Amino acid sequence: MSTVQLESEPITAPARTRQAIHWLGEILITLGVVALLFVVYLLFWTNVTADAKAHQLTSNLQKAWSNSSLGPVGGTPPPPKAIAGSAFAIMRIPRLGATWVEPVIEGVTLDDLAQGVGHYPGTALPGQIGNFAVAAHRATHGQPFAFLDRMRPGDLITVETRYAIYTYVVDTDPRKLIVLPTAVWVIEPVPGHPKAVPTQRLITLTTCNPRWNSSHRMILFGHLLKTVAKT
Repeated sequence: MSTVQLESEPITAPARTRQAIHWLGEILITLGVVALLFVVYLLFWTNVTADAKAHQLTSNLQKAWSNSSLGPVGGTPPPPKAIAGSAFAIMRIPRLGATWVEPVIEGVTLDDLAQGVGHYPGTALPGQIGNFAVAAHRATHGQPFAFLDRMRPGDLITVETRYAIYTYVVDTDPRKLIVLPTAVWVIEPVPGHPKAVPTQRLITLTTCNPRWNSSHRMILFGHLLKTVAKT
Protein backbone atom coordinates (compact mmCIF):
# COMPACT_ATOMS: atom_id res chain seq x y z
CA MET A 1 0.00 0.00 0.00
CA SER A 2 1.57 3.20 -1.11
CA THR A 3 1.17 6.55 0.56
CA VAL A 4 1.02 9.89 -1.13
CA GLN A 5 3.07 12.63 0.50
CA LEU A 6 1.42 16.04 0.28
CA GLU A 7 3.73 18.99 0.08
CA SER A 8 2.68 22.34 1.60
CA GLU A 9 2.09 25.10 -0.89
CA PRO A 10 4.80 27.72 -0.68
CA ILE A 11 3.71 31.15 0.56
CA THR A 12 4.00 33.59 -2.28
CA ALA A 13 4.84 37.27 -1.98
CA PRO A 14 1.20 38.37 -2.55
CA ALA A 15 0.08 35.97 0.18
CA ARG A 16 2.62 37.39 2.61
CA THR A 17 1.42 40.89 1.79
CA ARG A 18 -2.21 39.95 2.43
CA GLN A 19 -1.22 38.32 5.73
CA ALA A 20 0.75 41.37 6.82
CA ILE A 21 -2.15 43.68 5.96
CA HIS A 22 -4.49 41.44 7.94
CA TRP A 23 -2.32 41.56 11.06
CA LEU A 24 -1.77 45.29 10.66
CA GLY A 25 -5.52 45.77 10.48
CA GLU A 26 -5.99 43.74 13.68
CA ILE A 27 -3.37 45.83 15.48
CA LEU A 28 -4.91 49.11 14.31
CA ILE A 29 -8.37 48.02 15.43
CA THR A 30 -7.02 47.07 18.85
CA LEU A 31 -5.20 50.39 19.19
CA GLY A 32 -8.35 52.20 18.13
CA VAL A 33 -10.41 50.46 20.81
CA VAL A 34 -7.78 51.27 23.45
CA ALA A 35 -7.68 54.92 22.34
CA LEU A 36 -11.48 55.13 22.42
CA LEU A 37 -11.58 53.69 25.94
CA PHE A 38 -8.94 56.19 27.05
CA VAL A 39 -10.96 59.09 25.61
CA VAL A 40 -14.09 57.84 27.38
CA TYR A 41 -12.09 57.60 30.61
CA LEU A 42 -10.79 61.17 30.27
CA LEU A 43 -13.95 62.86 29.06
CA PHE A 44 -16.50 60.96 31.12
CA TRP A 45 -15.19 58.78 33.90
CA THR A 46 -12.73 61.29 35.40
CA ASN A 47 -15.60 63.78 35.64
CA VAL A 48 -17.84 61.22 37.34
CA THR A 49 -15.25 60.29 39.96
CA ALA A 50 -14.14 63.90 40.53
CA ASP A 51 -17.72 65.12 40.95
CA ALA A 52 -18.42 62.35 43.44
CA LYS A 53 -15.28 63.18 45.41
CA ALA A 54 -16.04 66.91 45.40
CA HIS A 55 -19.60 66.29 46.60
CA GLN A 56 -18.34 64.05 49.40
CA LEU A 57 -15.73 66.57 50.54
CA THR A 58 -18.28 69.40 50.53
CA SER A 59 -20.72 67.30 52.53
CA ASN A 60 -18.01 66.34 55.03
CA LEU A 61 -17.05 69.99 55.55
CA GLN A 62 -20.63 71.07 56.14
CA LYS A 63 -21.17 68.28 58.66
CA ALA A 64 -17.93 69.09 60.49
CA TRP A 65 -18.79 72.77 60.65
CA SER A 66 -22.31 72.14 61.94
CA ASN A 67 -20.87 70.13 64.82
CA SER A 68 -18.21 72.66 65.85
CA SER A 69 -18.25 75.83 67.89
CA LEU A 70 -18.08 79.20 66.16
CA GLY A 71 -15.30 81.76 66.34
CA PRO A 72 -15.14 84.72 68.72
CA VAL A 73 -18.25 86.90 68.68
CA GLY A 74 -17.68 90.46 67.48
CA GLY A 75 -14.09 89.84 66.41
CA THR A 76 -12.41 89.08 63.13
CA PRO A 77 -13.22 85.52 62.00
CA PRO A 78 -10.12 83.33 62.37
CA PRO A 79 -8.60 81.99 59.16
CA PRO A 80 -9.21 78.36 58.23
CA LYS A 81 -6.60 75.69 58.86
CA ALA A 82 -5.27 74.67 55.47
CA ILE A 83 -3.71 71.20 55.56
CA ALA A 84 -2.01 69.89 52.42
CA GLY A 85 -4.35 67.70 50.39
CA SER A 86 -7.39 68.49 52.54
CA ALA A 87 -10.49 70.60 51.90
CA PHE A 88 -10.86 73.71 54.06
CA ALA A 89 -13.43 75.89 52.27
CA ILE A 90 -16.41 75.79 49.91
CA MET A 91 -16.54 78.00 46.81
CA ARG A 92 -19.71 79.06 44.99
CA ILE A 93 -19.89 80.96 41.70
CA PRO A 94 -23.48 81.82 40.68
CA ARG A 95 -22.45 82.82 37.15
CA LEU A 96 -21.34 79.23 36.52
CA GLY A 97 -24.66 77.79 37.67
CA ALA A 98 -27.05 77.78 40.61
CA THR A 99 -25.70 74.39 41.67
CA TRP A 100 -22.02 75.21 41.13
CA VAL A 101 -20.39 74.28 44.45
CA GLU A 102 -16.79 73.12 44.83
CA PRO A 103 -14.53 72.29 47.79
CA VAL A 104 -11.27 74.21 48.04
CA ILE A 105 -8.28 71.91 48.55
CA GLU A 106 -4.92 72.97 49.95
CA GLY A 107 -2.52 72.30 47.07
CA VAL A 108 -2.44 72.30 43.29
CA THR A 109 -1.03 68.85 42.52
CA LEU A 110 -2.85 66.60 40.05
CA ASP A 111 -4.39 64.69 42.97
CA ASP A 112 -5.56 67.94 44.59
CA LEU A 113 -7.12 69.27 41.37
CA ALA A 114 -8.91 65.97 40.83
CA GLN A 115 -10.96 66.73 43.95
CA GLY A 116 -12.05 70.31 43.35
CA VAL A 117 -10.49 73.77 43.33
CA GLY A 118 -6.86 73.90 44.46
CA HIS A 119 -5.38 76.67 46.62
CA TYR A 120 -1.84 77.75 45.82
CA PRO A 121 0.17 77.11 49.01
CA GLY A 122 1.82 80.25 50.31
CA THR A 123 -0.84 82.61 48.97
CA ALA A 124 -3.36 84.32 51.24
CA LEU A 125 -6.21 82.38 52.80
CA PRO A 126 -9.83 83.50 52.29
CA GLY A 127 -10.42 86.97 53.71
CA GLN A 128 -6.78 87.68 54.43
CA ILE A 129 -4.78 90.62 53.11
CA GLY A 130 -2.92 89.49 50.04
CA ASN A 131 -3.89 87.28 47.13
CA PHE A 132 -6.11 84.25 47.67
CA ALA A 133 -5.07 82.34 44.53
CA VAL A 134 -6.67 79.13 43.27
CA ALA A 135 -6.61 76.85 40.23
CA ALA A 136 -8.92 74.24 38.72
CA HIS A 137 -9.28 72.08 35.63
CA ARG A 138 -11.12 73.47 32.64
CA ALA A 139 -11.49 70.04 31.02
CA THR A 140 -11.72 66.53 32.55
CA HIS A 141 -11.39 65.65 36.24
CA GLY A 142 -14.57 67.45 37.18
CA GLN A 143 -13.66 70.54 35.09
CA PRO A 144 -14.83 73.10 37.69
CA PHE A 145 -13.60 76.04 35.59
CA ALA A 146 -14.89 74.69 32.26
CA PHE A 147 -16.78 77.92 31.60
CA LEU A 148 -14.64 80.43 33.43
CA ASP A 149 -14.63 82.48 30.22
CA ARG A 150 -18.29 83.33 30.95
CA MET A 151 -17.33 85.36 34.00
CA ARG A 152 -17.66 89.13 33.76
CA PRO A 153 -16.62 92.10 35.94
CA GLY A 154 -19.15 92.51 38.73
CA ASP A 155 -19.86 88.80 39.12
CA LEU A 156 -19.67 87.43 42.65
CA ILE A 157 -17.65 84.57 44.14
CA THR A 158 -18.35 83.36 47.67
CA VAL A 159 -15.91 81.37 49.77
CA GLU A 160 -17.29 79.76 52.90
CA THR A 161 -15.06 78.63 55.77
CA ARG A 162 -15.84 77.29 59.21
CA TYR A 163 -16.27 80.75 60.68
CA ALA A 164 -17.25 83.11 57.87
CA ILE A 165 -18.51 83.64 54.34
CA TYR A 166 -16.36 85.87 52.16
CA THR A 167 -17.84 87.51 49.07
CA TYR A 168 -15.47 88.60 46.30
CA VAL A 169 -16.37 90.67 43.25
CA VAL A 170 -14.76 90.06 39.85
CA ASP A 171 -12.66 92.95 38.49
CA THR A 172 -11.45 91.62 35.12
CA ASP A 173 -12.72 89.84 32.02
CA PRO A 174 -10.89 86.47 31.92
CA ARG A 175 -11.11 86.36 28.13
CA LYS A 176 -8.79 89.35 27.98
CA LEU A 177 -6.13 88.08 30.38
CA ILE A 178 -4.31 85.07 28.89
CA VAL A 179 -0.73 84.39 30.01
CA LEU A 180 1.95 81.72 29.72
CA PRO A 181 2.19 79.04 32.43
CA THR A 182 5.42 80.69 33.60
CA ALA A 183 3.64 83.95 34.49
CA VAL A 184 3.74 83.35 38.24
CA TRP A 185 3.28 87.07 38.86
CA VAL A 186 -0.47 86.53 38.74
CA ILE A 187 -0.45 84.82 42.16
CA GLU A 188 1.86 87.30 43.89
CA PRO A 189 0.40 89.18 46.92
CA VAL A 190 0.16 92.24 44.65
CA PRO A 191 -0.02 90.77 41.12
CA GLY A 192 2.72 92.17 38.93
CA HIS A 193 4.45 93.98 41.80
CA PRO A 194 6.66 91.45 43.62
CA LYS A 195 8.17 93.96 46.06
CA ALA A 196 4.94 95.74 46.96
CA VAL A 197 3.39 95.36 50.39
CA PRO A 198 -0.21 94.11 50.01
CA THR A 199 -2.99 96.20 51.48
CA GLN A 200 -6.00 94.65 49.71
CA ARG A 201 -7.77 91.33 50.01
CA LEU A 202 -7.64 89.90 46.50
CA ILE A 203 -8.67 86.71 44.73
CA THR A 204 -7.16 85.13 41.61
CA LEU A 205 -8.63 82.24 39.60
CA THR A 206 -6.42 80.41 37.10
CA THR A 207 -7.15 77.66 34.57
CA CYS A 208 -5.91 76.29 31.25
CA ASN A 209 -6.51 78.04 27.94
CA PRO A 210 -7.71 77.05 25.42
CA ARG A 211 -10.03 74.63 27.13
CA TRP A 212 -8.58 71.47 25.59
CA ASN A 213 -4.98 72.61 25.77
CA SER A 214 -2.54 73.68 28.45
CA SER A 215 -0.35 76.02 26.42
CA HIS A 216 -1.60 79.12 28.26
CA ARG A 217 -3.48 80.16 31.37
CA MET A 218 -6.70 82.15 31.71
CA ILE A 219 -6.66 84.54 34.65
CA LEU A 220 -9.42 86.26 36.62
CA PHE A 221 -8.80 88.91 39.29
CA GLY A 222 -11.18 90.15 41.97
CA HIS A 223 -11.27 91.74 45.41
CA LEU A 224 -13.10 91.15 48.69
CA LEU A 225 -16.47 92.87 48.83
CA LYS A 226 -17.70 91.81 52.26
CA THR A 227 -17.22 89.37 55.12
CA VAL A 228 -20.08 87.85 57.04
CA ALA A 229 -19.15 86.04 60.25
CA LYS A 230 -21.22 82.98 61.08
CA THR A 231 -23.34 83.39 64.21
